[in-house]
Amino acid sequence: MADKLDILAVGDIVTDAFIKLFDDQAHAYSNEHGKWLAMQFGTKLPFDHTEILEGVGNASNAAVAFARLGLNAGFVTNVGDDKEGRSMIRALQKQHVDTRFVRINPDKKSNYHYVLWYKEERTILIKHEEYDYDWPHLRKAEVPEWLYFSSISEHAVDYHDEVAEWLDAHPTVKLAWQPGTFQMKVGTERLRKLYARAEVTLLNREEAVFVTGGDYHNLHDLLDRIHDLGAKIAVITDGPNGAYASDGHQRLQMPLYPDPAPPKERTGAGDAFASTFVAALAKGNTIEGALQWAPINSMSVVQQTGAQAGLLHEKELEEFLRNSPDWYRPSPMK
Repeated sequence: MADKLDILAVGDIVTDAFIKLFDDQAHAYSNEHGKWLAMQFGTKLPFDHTEILEGVGNASNAAVAFARLGLNAGFVTNVGDDKEGRSMIRALQKQHVDTRFVRINPDKKSNYHYVLWYKEERTILIKHEEYDYDWPHLRKAEVPEWLYFSSISEHAVDYHDEVAEWLDAHPTVKLAWQPGTFQMKVGTERLRKLYARAEVTLLNREEAVFVTGGDYHNLHDLLDRIHDLGAKIAVITDGPNGAYASDGHQRLQMPLYPDPAPPKERTGAGDAFASTFVAALAKGNTIEGALQWAPINSMSVVQQTGAQAGLLHEKELEEFLRNSPDWYRPSPMK
C-alpha cells in the first residue's frame, strides 16, 4: 500500500460472537431504570445459531467503511498475540485497510465480546483487555489528512493526551471525534483538547445530552453546546427522526433513507452513519452531501448481521442516492 493515507482510524478492535436467541425464549421489558432483556434463570435455553464477526468495533467499522468508499484508510489499534488477533488483522487486510499500525501485544489476549441478539436488538457482553497504549511514530509521508478517533478502553486515558499532542504537532490533520461510552464518561474537561480540536463531533441525541448537559428537547441548544466545546461541525443522530448537522452557519435536518425491508438487527447503524458522513467530507463533499450519504449506509447495515457486512462501496451508495425519493433531501432545521 502507498505510504500516504487519506484517513487513519483510532480505537479498539474486537471479535463479536453473535448468539441469536429464539423469540419465545426471552422477552424485553422497560421500567424506570431502562430497557431490559429477560430469560429464564437456572436452566438450559435453546438458541437459534451463532455468527462470529472478526475485526469489529466503532473505529474498525469506520476503517472498513472508509476503505469501501474509496479512501486509503489505515487503523491504529491493539490486538493480543493469539489466533483471534491474527484473524482480525487478516480480516482488516481483506477489506483493504492498512494494518501497519496494528500493534500485537505479547502475552495478551485479543478483545472478544458476546452479543445476545434478540429480534432486531442486541445486548453486548464486553471485556476490554489491558494493553500498553502507545501512539505510533508516523513518518512525514504517513501523516493522513484525517484522524477518526472513537471508542477505546478505560485503560487508555493517558493515550488521549498522546493523540492530542500529536494533533497539536500536525495542525493540518482534521479530527473526526466519535467518542465511545468510556470516553464520554471521562468527561469533556479531561478530554477537552480533543473536543476543542475536532473538525467534526458526532453523537446521538442521548449522548449529546450526556456529554453537554444540554436540553434533550432543544436540538439547537445541544448543537450550540457541541460547538462551544470546539467542534467546527456538530452532528446529532436521532434514531427514527433522522439526523441534524450544523457548521456554525447553517443547520440542517435529514430524514432516514427508507428501509427496503424490516431491519435484521441494528448493530453498527450509528458507526455507519458517522463514518460515512466523515468519508463524504474527506472526499470533498459538503455537509449537505454528507447528510445524504450517511443514512444510506445505515439503512444498508441494518439489513445484515453485524456492523460491516452491509457497508456499501461508493458506486452502490451513489446508486441508492440516484434512486432516492424526492423528499430525501436535507432541509433547514426548524
